[in-house]
Amino acid sequence: MKSRRIDEDAMVKVAKRLKEVRESKGLSQGTVYIDTDYNIGRLEVGKTNISISTLSILCKYYGISFEEFFKGL
Repeated sequence: MKSRRIDEDAMVKVAKRLKEVRESKGLSQGTVYIDTDYNIGRLEVGKTNISISTLSILCKYYGISFEEFFKGL
């Protein structure tokens, strides 16, 4: 059996968490795009695999640590 290189379940969980964090900060996708130059709409639906580097930049932008981001996932 060939192993899968993409964990869709994990991508969906991270996507939902990204959206939760953004909304908790009262930010729109447009505002995040203007401020960071990242189109997070694609990330928030779980169809695009986010890199650790991008996640790090977004966590810093949102003012949270990796630990806070992954808490509860």
